[in-house]
Amino acid sequence: MTIEQIITYDAPTVVQDIEIVNTYELEERAREVVPAGGFGYMSGGSGDEYTLQQNIKAWEHKGILPRVLADVENPDTSTSILGHDIKVPFIMAPIAAHGLAHETKEAGTAKGVAEFGTIMSISAYSGAKFEEIEKGLNGGPRWFQIYMSKDDDFNKNIIDEAKADGATAIILTADSTLSGNRETDIRNKFVYPFGMPIVSRYLTGSGKNMSLNNIYAQSKQKITRDDVKFLKEYSGLPVFVKGLQSPDDALLAIGAGADGIWVSNHGGRQLDGAPGSFDTLEGISKAVAGRVPIVFDSGIRRGEHIFKALASGADIVALGRPVLYGLALGGWKGVRSVLEYFEQDLKRVMQLAGTQTIEDVKNATLFENKYYS
Repeated sequence: MTIEQIITYDAPTVVQDIEIVNTYELEERAREVVPAGGFGYMSGGSGDEYTLQQNIKAWEHKGILPRVLADVENPDTSTSILGHDIKVPFIMAPIAAHGLAHETKEAGTAKGVAEFGTIMSISAYSGAKFEEIEKGLNGGPRWFQIYMSKDDDFNKNIIDEAKADGATAIILTADSTLSGNRETDIRNKFVYPFGMPIVSRYLTGSGKNMSLNNIYAQSKQKITRDDVKFLKEYSGLPVFVKGLQSPDDALLAIGAGADGIWVSNHGGRQLDGAPGSFDTLEGISKAVAGRVPIVFDSGIRRGEHIFKALASGADIVALGRPVLYGLALGGWKGVRSVLEYFEQDLKRVMQLAGTQTIEDVKNATLFENKYYS
Protein backbone atom coordinates (compact mmCIF):
# COMPACT_ATOMS: atom_id res chain seq x y z
CA MET A 1 0.00 0.00 0.00
CA THR A 2 1.38 3.43 -0.96
CA ILE A 3 1.50 6.50 1.25
CA GLU A 4 -1.03 8.17 -1.07
CA GLN A 5 -3.49 5.36 -0.55
CA ILE A 6 -3.42 5.53 3.24
CA ILE A 7 -3.73 9.31 3.50
CA THR A 8 -7.21 10.19 4.79
CA TYR A 9 -9.18 13.40 4.45
CA ASP A 10 -11.10 14.26 7.59
CA ALA A 11 -14.00 16.32 6.30
CA PRO A 12 -16.44 17.77 8.83
CA THR A 13 -19.36 15.56 9.81
CA VAL A 14 -21.58 17.73 12.03
CA VAL A 15 -25.19 18.39 10.96
CA GLN A 16 -26.75 21.44 12.61
CA ASP A 17 -28.47 24.74 11.97
CA ILE A 18 -26.01 27.63 12.15
CA GLU A 19 -26.36 31.21 13.30
CA ILE A 20 -25.32 33.78 10.71
CA VAL A 21 -24.61 37.45 11.30
CA ASN A 22 -23.07 37.85 7.85
CA THR A 23 -21.63 35.40 5.36
CA TYR A 24 -18.14 36.90 5.38
CA GLU A 25 -17.64 35.45 8.86
CA LEU A 26 -18.55 31.97 7.64
CA GLU A 27 -15.24 31.76 5.79
CA GLU A 28 -13.15 32.10 8.94
CA ARG A 29 -15.40 29.72 10.84
CA ALA A 30 -15.06 27.15 8.04
CA ARG A 31 -11.27 27.56 8.07
CA GLU A 32 -11.29 26.17 11.62
CA VAL A 33 -13.00 22.90 10.68
CA VAL A 34 -11.97 22.11 7.09
CA PRO A 35 -8.54 20.52 6.40
CA ALA A 36 -6.07 23.11 5.09
CA GLY A 37 -5.77 21.71 1.57
CA GLY A 38 -9.51 21.53 1.08
CA PHE A 39 -10.10 24.96 2.57
CA GLY A 40 -7.40 26.49 0.37
CA TYR A 41 -9.03 24.97 -2.69
CA MET A 42 -12.47 26.32 -1.78
CA SER A 43 -11.45 29.79 -0.67
CA GLY A 44 -8.47 30.62 -2.87
CA GLY A 45 -8.25 32.50 -6.13
CA SER A 46 -5.64 32.69 -8.86
CA GLY A 47 -2.40 34.65 -8.98
CA ASP A 48 -2.36 37.73 -6.78
CA GLU A 49 -6.10 37.21 -6.17
CA TYR A 50 -6.79 40.63 -7.67
CA THR A 51 -9.94 39.41 -9.40
CA LEU A 52 -11.08 37.54 -6.30
CA GLN A 53 -10.82 40.79 -4.35
CA GLN A 54 -12.49 42.82 -7.11
CA ASN A 55 -15.52 40.55 -6.93
CA ILE A 56 -16.19 42.02 -3.49
CA LYS A 57 -15.00 45.57 -4.14
CA ALA A 58 -17.06 45.90 -7.32
CA TRP A 59 -20.26 46.08 -5.28
CA GLU A 60 -19.05 49.43 -3.93
CA HIS A 61 -19.12 50.94 -7.40
CA LYS A 62 -22.91 51.33 -7.31
CA GLY A 63 -25.37 52.17 -4.58
CA ILE A 64 -29.09 51.55 -4.16
CA LEU A 65 -31.37 54.61 -4.35
CA PRO A 66 -34.09 53.94 -1.75
CA ARG A 67 -37.70 54.88 -2.46
CA VAL A 68 -40.18 55.76 0.28
CA LEU A 69 -43.98 56.18 0.28
CA ALA A 70 -43.80 53.03 -1.83
CA ASP A 71 -46.62 51.04 -0.18
CA VAL A 72 -44.33 48.08 0.50
CA GLU A 73 -44.83 45.37 3.11
CA ASN A 74 -43.71 41.72 3.18
CA PRO A 75 -41.80 41.81 -0.12
CA ASP A 76 -42.39 38.92 -2.52
CA THR A 77 -39.11 37.29 -3.61
CA SER A 78 -40.64 34.72 -5.96
CA THR A 79 -39.64 34.57 -9.61
CA SER A 80 -39.32 32.11 -12.48
CA ILE A 81 -36.72 31.00 -14.99
CA LEU A 82 -36.99 28.54 -17.86
CA GLY A 83 -40.30 27.25 -16.58
CA HIS A 84 -39.19 26.85 -12.96
CA ASP A 85 -41.14 28.82 -10.37
CA ILE A 86 -38.79 29.47 -7.45
CA LYS A 87 -39.45 31.31 -4.22
CA VAL A 88 -36.25 33.36 -4.39
CA PRO A 89 -34.14 34.78 -7.24
CA PHE A 90 -31.12 32.68 -6.31
CA ILE A 91 -29.96 29.11 -6.92
CA MET A 92 -26.98 26.93 -6.07
CA ALA A 93 -24.00 27.50 -8.35
CA PRO A 94 -22.16 24.50 -9.83
CA ILE A 95 -19.07 23.83 -7.71
CA ALA A 96 -16.72 20.86 -7.75
CA ALA A 97 -15.88 18.55 -4.88
CA HIS A 98 -18.32 19.40 -2.07
CA GLY A 99 -16.77 16.50 -0.16
CA LEU A 100 -13.94 18.84 0.77
CA ALA A 101 -16.44 20.71 2.95
CA HIS A 102 -18.43 17.81 4.43
CA GLU A 103 -18.51 14.03 4.40
CA THR A 104 -21.97 14.03 2.78
CA LYS A 105 -20.53 15.69 -0.35
CA GLU A 106 -23.00 17.00 -2.95
CA ALA A 107 -25.78 14.90 -1.43
CA GLY A 108 -25.64 17.11 1.67
CA THR A 109 -25.74 20.31 -0.35
CA ALA A 110 -28.59 18.92 -2.45
CA LYS A 111 -30.67 18.11 0.63
CA GLY A 112 -30.18 21.61 2.01
CA VAL A 113 -31.08 23.17 -1.34
CA ALA A 114 -34.16 20.94 -1.69
CA GLU A 115 -35.34 21.53 1.88
CA PHE A 116 -35.07 25.27 1.30
CA GLY A 117 -36.65 25.12 -2.16
CA THR A 118 -34.57 26.28 -5.11
CA ILE A 119 -32.53 24.87 -8.01
CA MET A 120 -29.38 22.78 -7.53
CA SER A 121 -26.62 23.00 -10.15
CA ILE A 122 -24.64 19.75 -10.30
CA SER A 123 -21.01 19.92 -11.42
CA ALA A 124 -19.51 17.27 -13.66
CA TYR A 125 -16.60 17.41 -11.20
CA SER A 126 -18.85 16.27 -8.38
CA GLY A 127 -17.39 13.84 -5.89
CA ALA A 128 -20.77 12.09 -5.63
CA LYS A 129 -22.74 10.01 -8.09
CA PHE A 130 -26.00 11.18 -9.61
CA GLU A 131 -27.89 8.61 -7.51
CA GLU A 132 -26.34 9.91 -4.30
CA ILE A 133 -27.19 13.50 -5.15
CA GLU A 134 -30.76 12.49 -6.01
CA LYS A 135 -31.19 11.08 -2.51
CA GLY A 136 -30.54 14.57 -1.22
CA LEU A 137 -32.62 16.34 -3.85
CA ASN A 138 -35.53 13.91 -3.53
CA GLY A 139 -36.99 15.01 -6.85
CA GLY A 140 -36.06 18.69 -6.50
CA PRO A 141 -35.06 20.64 -9.64
CA ARG A 142 -31.52 20.45 -10.92
CA TRP A 143 -29.36 21.74 -13.77
CA PHE A 144 -26.19 20.03 -14.93
CA GLN A 145 -22.85 21.75 -15.57
CA ILE A 146 -20.54 20.01 -18.01
CA TYR A 147 -16.80 20.15 -18.47
CA MET A 148 -16.57 18.61 -21.90
CA SER A 149 -14.47 15.61 -22.85
CA LYS A 150 -12.36 15.65 -25.99
CA ASP A 151 -14.45 12.63 -27.03
CA ASP A 152 -18.05 13.46 -27.96
CA ASP A 153 -19.17 9.91 -27.26
CA PHE A 154 -18.23 10.46 -23.62
CA ASN A 155 -20.05 13.79 -23.70
CA LYS A 156 -23.16 12.09 -25.03
CA ASN A 157 -23.00 9.44 -22.30
CA ILE A 158 -22.69 12.07 -19.58
CA ILE A 159 -25.55 14.13 -21.01
CA ASP A 160 -27.72 11.00 -21.25
CA GLU A 161 -27.07 10.28 -17.57
CA ALA A 162 -27.76 13.88 -16.55
CA LYS A 163 -31.07 13.84 -18.43
CA ALA A 164 -32.02 10.48 -16.96
CA ASP A 165 -31.27 11.99 -13.54
CA GLY A 166 -33.73 14.80 -14.23
CA ALA A 167 -31.60 17.74 -15.38
CA THR A 168 -33.70 20.42 -17.06
CA ALA A 169 -30.83 22.56 -18.38
CA ILE A 170 -27.18 22.17 -19.37
CA ILE A 171 -24.52 24.64 -18.22
CA LEU A 172 -21.44 24.82 -20.43
CA THR A 173 -18.53 26.23 -18.44
CA ALA A 174 -16.48 28.00 -21.08
CA ASP A 175 -13.88 29.86 -18.99
CA SER A 176 -11.99 26.86 -17.62
CA THR A 177 -10.16 25.15 -20.44
CA LEU A 178 -7.23 24.90 -18.05
CA SER A 179 -6.75 25.75 -14.41
CA GLY A 180 -5.99 29.27 -13.28
CA ASN A 181 -2.73 29.93 -11.44
CA ARG A 182 -4.00 28.77 -8.05
CA GLU A 183 -0.92 29.28 -5.93
CA THR A 184 -2.55 28.14 -2.71
CA ASP A 185 -3.20 24.73 -4.24
CA ILE A 186 0.38 24.58 -5.55
CA ARG A 187 1.75 25.50 -2.14
CA ASN A 188 -0.45 22.90 -0.44
CA LYS A 189 0.36 20.29 -3.11
CA PHE A 190 -3.40 19.82 -3.24
CA VAL A 191 -4.90 16.77 -4.91
CA TYR A 192 -8.48 15.56 -4.75
CA PRO A 193 -8.85 13.10 -1.86
CA PHE A 194 -11.69 11.25 -3.58
CA GLY A 195 -12.77 10.36 -7.10
CA MET A 196 -15.04 12.15 -9.57
CA PRO A 197 -17.48 9.46 -10.68
CA ILE A 198 -19.27 11.48 -13.38
CA VAL A 199 -16.15 12.27 -15.43
CA SER A 200 -13.96 9.35 -14.41
CA ARG A 201 -14.87 7.62 -17.69
CA TYR A 202 -12.61 10.04 -19.61
CA LEU A 203 -9.88 10.51 -17.01
CA THR A 204 -6.69 8.52 -16.71
CA GLY A 205 -7.56 7.56 -13.17
CA SER A 206 -10.67 8.18 -11.08
CA GLY A 207 -9.84 11.74 -10.07
CA LYS A 208 -8.57 10.65 -6.66
CA ASN A 209 -5.05 11.90 -5.87
CA MET A 210 -5.13 14.00 -9.05
CA SER A 211 -4.46 17.74 -9.24
CA LEU A 212 -6.86 20.15 -10.91
CA ASN A 213 -4.24 20.83 -13.60
CA ASN A 214 -4.15 17.13 -14.41
CA ILE A 215 -7.93 16.86 -14.61
CA TYR A 216 -8.35 19.96 -16.78
CA ALA A 217 -5.62 18.71 -19.12
CA GLN A 218 -7.76 15.68 -19.91
CA SER A 219 -10.87 17.73 -20.71
CA LYS A 220 -11.56 19.66 -23.90
CA GLN A 221 -9.57 22.87 -24.32
CA LYS A 222 -10.92 24.12 -27.65
CA ILE A 223 -14.40 25.33 -26.74
CA THR A 224 -16.21 27.04 -29.63
CA ARG A 225 -19.71 28.02 -30.70
CA ASP A 226 -19.98 24.55 -32.27
CA ASP A 227 -19.96 23.05 -28.77
CA VAL A 228 -22.97 25.15 -27.84
CA LYS A 229 -24.79 23.86 -30.92
CA PHE A 230 -23.78 20.27 -30.15
CA LEU A 231 -25.00 20.42 -26.55
CA LYS A 232 -28.26 22.08 -27.52
CA GLU A 233 -29.04 19.69 -30.38
CA TYR A 234 -27.97 16.50 -28.60
CA SER A 235 -29.49 17.22 -25.19
CA GLY A 236 -32.68 18.87 -26.38
CA LEU A 237 -32.41 20.99 -23.24
CA PRO A 238 -31.83 24.72 -22.73
CA VAL A 239 -28.10 25.52 -22.67
CA PHE A 240 -26.42 28.24 -20.61
CA VAL A 241 -22.92 29.42 -21.49
CA LYS A 242 -21.13 30.16 -18.23
CA GLY A 243 -18.07 32.31 -17.63
CA LEU A 244 -18.94 35.26 -19.87
CA GLN A 245 -17.49 38.68 -19.07
CA SER A 246 -17.78 40.36 -22.47
CA PRO A 247 -20.83 41.67 -24.36
CA ASP A 248 -19.28 40.35 -27.59
CA ASP A 249 -19.04 36.84 -26.14
CA ALA A 250 -22.64 37.05 -24.96
CA LEU A 251 -23.76 37.87 -28.49
CA LEU A 252 -21.57 35.09 -29.88
CA ALA A 253 -23.16 32.60 -27.48
CA ILE A 254 -26.69 33.70 -28.36
CA GLY A 255 -25.83 33.46 -32.05
CA ALA A 256 -24.72 29.85 -31.44
CA GLY A 257 -28.11 29.05 -29.93
CA ALA A 258 -27.52 29.57 -26.21
CA ASP A 259 -30.73 29.79 -24.21
CA GLY A 260 -29.11 31.67 -21.35
CA ILE A 261 -26.04 33.74 -20.46
CA TRP A 262 -24.15 33.12 -17.22
CA VAL A 263 -22.04 36.09 -16.20
CA SER A 264 -19.15 34.87 -14.04
CA ASN A 265 -15.39 34.98 -13.59
CA HIS A 266 -15.38 31.62 -11.82
CA GLY A 267 -15.11 33.24 -8.42
CA GLY A 268 -11.76 34.85 -9.28
CA ARG A 269 -10.20 31.42 -9.80
CA GLN A 270 -9.25 31.63 -13.47
CA LEU A 271 -7.70 34.67 -15.17
CA ASP A 272 -6.27 36.97 -12.53
CA GLY A 273 -6.52 40.59 -13.60
CA ALA A 274 -9.99 40.14 -15.06
CA PRO A 275 -12.61 42.59 -13.79
CA GLY A 276 -14.91 42.01 -10.87
CA SER A 277 -17.90 40.08 -12.14
CA PHE A 278 -20.41 42.79 -11.18
CA ASP A 279 -18.53 45.40 -13.20
CA THR A 280 -19.22 43.42 -16.40
CA LEU A 281 -22.91 42.71 -15.81
CA GLU A 282 -24.59 45.92 -16.98
CA GLY A 283 -22.78 46.01 -20.33
CA ILE A 284 -23.62 42.38 -21.01
CA SER A 285 -27.24 42.94 -20.03
CA LYS A 286 -27.56 45.83 -22.46
CA ALA A 287 -26.12 43.70 -25.25
CA VAL A 288 -28.40 40.76 -24.46
CA ALA A 289 -31.39 43.12 -24.35
CA GLY A 290 -33.72 40.56 -22.83
CA ARG A 291 -33.36 37.96 -25.57
CA VAL A 292 -32.35 35.23 -23.10
CA PRO A 293 -32.22 35.06 -19.29
CA ILE A 294 -29.05 36.08 -17.48
CA VAL A 295 -27.63 34.27 -14.46
CA PHE A 296 -24.96 36.04 -12.42
CA ASP A 297 -22.39 34.76 -9.92
CA SER A 298 -19.09 35.63 -8.22
CA GLY A 299 -18.75 37.62 -5.02
CA ILE A 300 -22.32 37.54 -3.67
CA ARG A 301 -22.26 37.82 0.12
CA ARG A 302 -25.24 40.02 1.03
CA GLY A 303 -28.85 40.74 0.12
CA GLU A 304 -27.68 44.09 -1.24
CA HIS A 305 -25.49 42.23 -3.72
CA ILE A 306 -28.41 40.16 -4.99
CA PHE A 307 -30.47 43.35 -5.30
CA LYS A 308 -27.76 45.18 -7.24
CA ALA A 309 -27.23 42.26 -9.60
CA LEU A 310 -30.95 42.05 -10.39
CA ALA A 311 -31.16 45.82 -10.84
CA SER A 312 -28.22 45.62 -13.28
CA GLY A 313 -29.77 43.05 -15.57
CA ALA A 314 -29.53 39.60 -13.97
CA ASP A 315 -32.66 37.46 -13.84
CA ILE A 316 -31.34 35.27 -11.04
CA VAL A 317 -28.06 34.88 -9.20
CA ALA A 318 -26.11 31.78 -8.18
CA LEU A 319 -24.52 31.36 -4.76
CA GLY A 320 -21.21 29.59 -4.30
CA ARG A 321 -18.67 29.76 -1.47
CA PRO A 322 -21.04 30.87 1.32
CA VAL A 323 -23.13 27.74 0.74
CA LEU A 324 -20.06 25.49 0.90
CA TYR A 325 -18.99 27.15 4.14
CA GLY A 326 -22.47 26.51 5.49
CA LEU A 327 -22.12 22.87 4.43
CA ALA A 328 -18.82 22.63 6.31
CA LEU A 329 -20.28 24.14 9.47
CA GLY A 330 -23.59 22.31 9.54
CA GLY A 331 -24.06 19.82 6.73
CA TRP A 332 -27.39 20.07 4.93
CA LYS A 333 -28.86 22.11 7.77
CA GLY A 334 -26.01 24.59 7.43
CA VAL A 335 -26.75 24.90 3.72
CA ARG A 336 -30.38 25.62 4.50
CA SER A 337 -29.33 28.18 7.11
CA VAL A 338 -27.26 30.08 4.53
CA LEU A 339 -30.07 30.11 1.99
CA GLU A 340 -32.54 31.30 4.64
CA TYR A 341 -30.12 34.07 5.58
CA PHE A 342 -29.98 35.31 1.99
CA GLU A 343 -33.76 35.16 1.70
CA GLN A 344 -34.31 37.25 4.82
CA ASP A 345 -31.51 39.66 3.97
CA LEU A 346 -32.90 40.23 0.48
CA LYS A 347 -36.38 40.86 1.88
CA ARG A 348 -34.94 43.44 4.26
CA VAL A 349 -33.16 45.23 1.42
CA MET A 350 -36.26 45.13 -0.79
CA GLN A 351 -38.38 46.64 2.01
CA LEU A 352 -35.91 49.44 2.70
CA ALA A 353 -35.45 50.15 -1.01
CA GLY A 354 -39.20 50.42 -1.59
CA THR A 355 -39.57 47.37 -3.86
CA GLN A 356 -42.42 44.88 -3.46
CA THR A 357 -41.54 42.31 -6.13
CA ILE A 358 -38.53 41.01 -8.03
CA GLU A 359 -39.79 42.88 -11.07
CA ASP A 360 -39.67 46.07 -8.99
CA VAL A 361 -36.07 45.24 -8.06
CA LYS A 362 -35.16 44.81 -11.73
CA ASN A 363 -36.57 48.28 -12.40
CA ALA A 364 -34.90 49.89 -9.38
CA THR A 365 -32.43 52.73 -9.74
CA LEU A 366 -28.80 52.33 -8.82
CA PHE A 367 -26.44 55.27 -8.61
CA GLU A 368 -22.75 55.53 -9.46
CA ASN A 369 -20.70 55.74 -6.27
CA LYS A 370 -18.04 58.40 -6.85
CA TYR A 371 -16.49 57.88 -3.45
CA TYR A 372 -15.66 54.18 -3.40
CA SER A 373 -12.10 53.33 -2.38
